[in-house]
Amino acid sequence: MVYNARWGILATGGIAKTFVKDLLRDPKARDTNDVTHSVTAVASSSSKTRAEEFISDINIPGNPTTYGSYDELVADPNIDIIYIATPHSHHYQNARLALESGKNVLCEKSFTVNAAQTKILVELAKQKKLFLMEAVWTRYFPLSVQVRELIQKGEIGEVLRVTADNSIGQGGWDQSHRMLNLDLAGGALLDLGIYSLTWAFQTLYHTLPLSQRKPPSSILSTMVKTASTGADEDTTMLITFPTTTPSNNLQRTSHAVAMTAFPVDSNPDKQNSARPAIRIQGTKGEIQVDGPAYRPERYRVISKTREGEPVKAVREVENVFPSNGHGMYWEADEAARCVRDGKLESEGMTWEESVVIMEVMDEVRRQHDLVYPEKIESTDYPIKL
Repeated sequence: MVYNARWGILATGGIAKTFVKDLLRDPKARDTNDVTHSVTAVASSSSKTRAEEFISDINIPGNPTTYGSYDELVADPNIDIIYIATPHSHHYQNARLALESGKNVLCEKSFTVNAAQTKILVELAKQKKLFLMEAVWTRYFPLSVQVRELIQKGEIGEVLRVTADNSIGQGGWDQSHRMLNLDLAGGALLDLGIYSLTWAFQTLYHTLPLSQRKPPSSILSTMVKTASTGADEDTTMLITFPTTTPSNNLQRTSHAVAMTAFPVDSNPDKQNSARPAIRIQGTKGEIQVDGPAYRPERYRVISKTREGEPVKAVREVENVFPSNGHGMYWEADEAARCVRDGKLESEGMTWEESVVIMEVMDEVRRQHDLVYPEKIESTDYPIKL
């Protein structure tokens, strides 16, 4: 039997629009035959009219219910999963509202603004036996799955080093823009750096068996802040892991360099001439992933050639996005399957891993005294933001 996941959409901004458009695409076009999706309710905190305009703009079928408050949305009995699409400054309050109301949650990344908030959400989901997942959509791309499987099979040997860059070459925003506004937890780290960290963790951490995953043993970083608001505009992290992957038979550390910035661009001509954005380097070769780091479409496997040996052909692999989609449908499929099967968390993005990544960002912020307003950092609930 095909399971239909009934979604409630919390917030009506650009990311919500992109997500819902993907939800409405034919699952069979991406070889998904066991789950489907429908939108049964939409809420905007500004007005019910805004929710109605959102539905009309996308032409969402089925006459979804509209609400002018999030409290009304989480009380709707015809919702299986709530997708939270607010700025990450608001994720803790919004996700907790949904969980307290007995709703399963898919929450945009970064999960929250600090690890303390994430831990509370995890404990609450555990207590209430509800599904909760950070919407790190890149994790669920077939490309990402393939890269992780290549590492686990030992295709490039023991992985010792990963470099990942997600920089956009943009700026000149007004101080109120979400990228610079500390009231919205603005800055490069939480908004863009999460993707660089995603590649570091999904290759050096997630490719190990659960029992062998160990958090970073060292975190070093540099940061440049914007003069106008103090939000970070350029952050580089050097993260040391106490193991290598996939076997850790070398009994040594590995490390990742995760970079993110506004002023420079990891794909300056938008043609991937600067390829790759991610390099995964092992003892038998490397995997290169072309940018952008959040939505890559191709990678190549380069095998090590010893002196005197014939050069092995570079294996180039392209992964297109079916039905001209953005790629958010794969994480939606995963969330639907987990809810259908009674799972509280996804194996592709476990609670534990989300917490560890938040702890890394906490430490980077601590090293550079990057603090958000007290209301945003608080674990108190409820707080009106």
